[in-house]
Amino acid sequence: MSDATEGEDSVPTENDAITGPPTLAEDLLLLLFQPGTSSSGPGTIAGENILFYVLGGAVLAELGMGGHVRGPDQRGASVVTAVAGKPPSDHVLRAAWEYIADKPREIQTVLAAIGPALRGPMLERLIERGDLRSETAKAFGLFTTTVLREGDSGRRRTLLGAVRGVIVDGAQPDPWTAALAALIYASGTLPQFDPEIPWTSAVIARAEELRAGEWGADAAADAVARTITAAIVNNIIIAAAVLPRT
Repeated sequence: MSDATEGEDSVPTENDAITGPPTLAEDLLLLLFQPGTSSSGPGTIAGENILFYVLGGAVLAELGMGGHVRGPDQRGASVVTAVAGKPPSDHVLRAAWEYIADKPREIQTVLAAIGPALRGPMLERLIERGDLRSETAKAFGLFTTTVLREGDSGRRRTLLGAVRGVIVDGAQPDPWTAALAALIYASGTLPQFDPEIPWTSAVIARAEELRAGEWGADAAADAVARTITAAIVNNIIIAAAVLPRT
């Protein structure tokens, strides 16, 4: 999938949520949304307890893809450094870049700092784009609650098809799709995509390759994105080991 158009001299605004293309974090959240049992039924978001780690990971991975951050270094230190003078135009990505620009940061520190505030803004963007719908409903006929339903844009189906192509069919991934697949695997929610993505030994093996940054021979030019994404995914898995899964 294509990533956001970046401009070094752009001033980020709140309207980026409407005018800019989807971020990696938006696409990841959209994929983690699990539709209800019918086309009109309410859905849930898989992996809520670890969600802030994986959304933070998506933001950091996109910064790496766009050349806004670099790292880890060859010594294996899990540290990312902002590329001076190259802020992203999207205001959410830019806030993360500015946090890293203050000083080089451990990946784990970055995920913990930027991740918790991402769910709400990313969800609002998905609703604004029509990828998801937010509706009110009655619970037990008494209480008013807000439910999420899949929108009419068809983007989730497109993204899921691309991820399935890479994990199940062995298609050569672009960095965007490879990062999505690796982050879903890191979240521990990949089994919930069965039967669209069957939970088989072959799928697990392919997901492990993507986790390690083994994206295929044609991805040599994406070495920075592969290295950063692999480091992010490993940090998410380490952090998730102490968290309960939902």
